[in-house]
Amino acid sequence: MSSKQTASRGVITWLWLTCALLLAMIIVGGVTRLTGSGLSIVRWEPIIGALPPQDSAQWQRVFALYQESPQYQLVNHGMDLEAFKSIFWWEYFHRLLGRGIGLVVGLPLIAFWLTGRLSRRRTLALAGIFALGGLQGVVGWLMVRSGLVDLPQVSHYRLTLHLGIGFLIFGLVFWQALSVSFGEGRARRVAHMDPQLRLHVVGFLLLVCVTVLCGGLVAGLKAGQAFPTFPLMAGYWVPPGLFACEPLWRNFVDSAVTVHFQHRVLALLVTFATGYLALRAFRAPPQLGLRRAASLLTLAVALQVVLGVVTVLLSVPVWAGAAHQVNAALLLAATLNLMHVLSASVPEPVPEPRRRPSALAPALVSRAALRE
Repeated sequence: MSSKQTASRGVITWLWLTCALLLAMIIVGGVTRLTGSGLSIVRWEPIIGALPPQDSAQWQRVFALYQESPQYQLVNHGMDLEAFKSIFWWEYFHRLLGRGIGLVVGLPLIAFWLTGRLSRRRTLALAGIFALGGLQGVVGWLMVRSGLVDLPQVSHYRLTLHLGIGFLIFGLVFWQALSVSFGEGRARRVAHMDPQLRLHVVGFLLLVCVTVLCGGLVAGLKAGQAFPTFPLMAGYWVPPGLFACEPLWRNFVDSAVTVHFQHRVLALLVTFATGYLALRAFRAPPQLGLRRAASLLTLAVALQVVLGVVTVLLSVPVWAGAAHQVNAALLLAATLNLMHVLSASVPEPVPEPRRRPSALAPALVSRAALRE
């Protein structure tokens, strides 16, 4: 095995490991939010906070700080130390995992760059993703701090931004992993390639992203618990009070009724668009790999719809809400996979028709010979 192949395998393993850790981060983040654990640590200490309380005195100090927070005073008043630890550990593990991902990304990135195993372009791209991870930590703390002022509820704007950046980081790393792993192996030359399919997949990706961000608003406003019925909402196909807020635009980001309704509509659009893409993909030549990618996307969307309905009907239990969130990341991955298959495939150039020799050619050749 050559050194270049060894280097490639190291980079591939590193990128896929990072994807797995980011998925774990999405799961832990969902559980942290759903259990109300996100406000249990009221200080942001990026270095000192890497270690949990070591003795009884430190636990009492951390617990005393929590007792001054709005969540303790308005929601968990009277909570004892043992109950506090149950929510503390989720938030602590959430922050610890974020620090760990930073080390897993940063240290190998420097090593691969110094040893020449990454191109300059890929190094800059991954360095940008690493910087985005640092921004995610800052946004996460700003989100937590918004719930430590008056009400024990974080800003749904900051929650959606935190969710969006997390999905963006996962999607960018996943694309890098696909490019390193299959960039050359997926190249195909296929005749009669549908040039519009790529554009349709890009539009579908945007639709998925908007639906995910709307899901963040649903979570931040706790709109899922407000209407635990399906397919009707409070007995209506179109619930009353859909545009009760003034001005009109606030309904789409601040109204629990409107946000929940538009999330259902977006999910329906994603479902129909998936069927359309699957039909187009299955008309493509089988050797292109589109059929398998479209099948994975269809499976992810079907599972997401089922999880969404179950989450609503059961009033957002922790397991269902976390599963719905992580499967949204898998749906994003399936969309990117389909897009990568299309971007790695190039249409086969149409060969020029062969010129048939003229019937007069032998006669012309013989006349030329006689003249000579």
